Amino acid sequence: MGDLRLVIFDLDGTLVDSQGHILAAMAQAFAGAGRSAPDRDAVLSIVGLSLPQAMQRLAADADEPARDHLVDAYKQAFFDLRKAGDPSALSPLYPGVAEVLATLQAQDETLIGIATGKSRRGTDAVLEAHGIGPFFVTRQVADDHPSKPHPSIVMTALAETGVDAAQAVMVGDATYDMDMARAACVAAIGVD
Repeated sequence: MGDLRLVIFDLDGTLVDSQGHILAAMAQAFAGAGRSAPDRDAVLSIVGLSLPQAMQRLAADADEPARDHLVDAYKQAFFDLRKAGDPSALSPLYPGVAEVLATLQAQDETLIGIATGKSRRGTDAVLEAHGIGPFFVTRQVADDHPSKPHPSIVMTALAETGVDAAQAVMVGDATYDMDMARAACVAAIGVD
């Protein structure tokens, strides 16, 4: 067996198509605060950021307590939608994802991780709904780190696995993922 390598995946927009779930939860959060929801492009532009940073961009005109309320309302709406429906249908895996993960896991020298702007509760729910949780030896989530593109989540994944940055790659769909990879000195693969 050669040196270990680490493939780190973003979650939303990379492994799962969560756009519908995110848009619905955002609409509920803003409606509950008596505000007009941001348009689709604006909401999708913040996917990958931690919620406080996302709300700072989406509700720049609101004061901090109002943005904090929007963060809490979004979390609750996201959770309520997940509980009311089929989590795997709300955020389906992209075609081929399960096969890619199985192929990578079958390689003795390859470890797989998650680096996401999603909360631990949300991340665990998505991974459990799709039965892919066991693939990931490290799970880095927004609860424990500064928002992307800060490299903390990638650096922690490297430290937890003992893999050198030169032997790692970040796979993501957003510029935040690419900027984070660059800041952590790991290779990056962008997906659309």
